[in-house]
Amino acid sequence: MSQTVPGADKKIAAGVCGILLGALGVHKFILGYTKEGVIMLLVSLLSLGIGSPVMGIIGLIEGILYLTKSDEDFVQTYVAGKKGWF
Repeated sequence: MSQTVPGADKKIAAGVCGILLGALGVHKFILGYTKEGVIMLLVSLLSLGIGSPVMGIIGLIEGILYLTKSDEDFVQTYVAGKKGWF
């Protein structure tokens, strides 16, 4: 029987959304980082799409980082530690 780490349930959702919808900051909202999510969303929208590739790359990197961490590391860093960027 496997033990689940509290907070690890957000890892898959945040990782996949970071990879697919990174430019919109959806993965930030999933983790509860409203300020960072709004920043990513506004940069993408207010730059008329010019800033979207940069935000998309950040989202891609963060999504990969989320998915490659162990559940314990993910929770320690992003849920308990509240590390907003990378």
